Amino acid sequence: MPDLDSGHIFLTTFAPIRDTAANPDKHTSFTQDVRIALASMPTALQSPATQKIGGNSPFARNTRTHLARMFVLNDVVYNGRLGKNALAASVSGDDPATIQKVDRLNTSYLVFCADIDAVEVDGAPLPHTLGPEDQKRVRASYAAKLWETMEDELRAVYSNCVGFDSVDSAEGFATYLDRCHVETTMPFHDYYLKMPAFNRLPLKLLLAAVGLPLLYALLGLILRIFGVMEMPVFGTNTLLALIFGGIATVAIGFAAVHYAIHNGEKPLPPGEYDDLPSVLKSLYLQRAFSDFYVESQGVDNADLHARFGAFLKQHKPSDRSGPTQAPGVIGAP
Repeated sequence: MPDLDSGHIFLTTFAPIRDTAANPDKHTSFTQDVRIALASMPTALQSPATQKIGGNSPFARNTRTHLARMFVLNDVVYNGRLGKNALAASVSGDDPATIQKVDRLNTSYLVFCADIDAVEVDGAPLPHTLGPEDQKRVRASYAAKLWETMEDELRAVYSNCVGFDSVDSAEGFATYLDRCHVETTMPFHDYYLKMPAFNRLPLKLLLAAVGLPLLYALLGLILRIFGVMEMPVFGTNTLLALIFGGIATVAIGFAAVHYAIHNGEKPLPPGEYDDLPSVLKSLYLQRAFSDFYVESQGVDNADLHARFGAFLKQHKPSDRSGPTQAPGVIGAP
């Protein structure tokens, strides 16, 4: 299913940037203003070097965003001429010196990609599947959350985009972002500790369902060629066997293809600890338990038992709300 997999929404939006001519209020183009706004936005504190900058990414102000990326797309990449067989091109008179049509964008776009928990309430269980309307509500809820937590940064970037002038509320931004929404089938992450059972096809059953009426039709055809008018065992006319067997083969074949496509569109189920609060808690416990392991070397059994009890009381492994690691950082203090 587009946009949804493993309990997450893989959000992709394309917002057209205003004409690249100079902004009348400034001496730069709207595209350049977007780049300046993006460059001014602090990144997440993902390394010791970035931890020194002080300010964290504004996307770290909520607990639904696993990954977020914004960038300017000026145009599509040209991959070169479409290849063609040289002999066929010579016969058809296709001159390789003639320029082929090249796809171009009519303007620059602000692209926003985000991997988010597919929930409308922070910390809610991840869903196994969501219909189109449910997905739309999740996207709207996330957009409203962004507006509540980083309105100033969003205005600085999106004010250079077409149609953003009328946006003045969280609901308005959600509506705007939905207009820019583009379906995607590319997940951005994989947290699985144990791989789920994939949506495997019953190939033997499908082949048998298509193959049996096909064999019946072929048998009717062969017998008819050799002058046999009735099917052995079945007692039906061989011509009717050919006709109805062929019709059944085509009908079941189409049904099998439809089933295979529908089966492939099913989203994978969420992992046991795939939501962002669980991921952050896991990272926090990983670091805390590593320190505990080092500090507890060489102690006797009674002391180790007491220490571990104190560790559980202090760090609360079953409580995702805290203590935990803050979003957007590589480690807790």
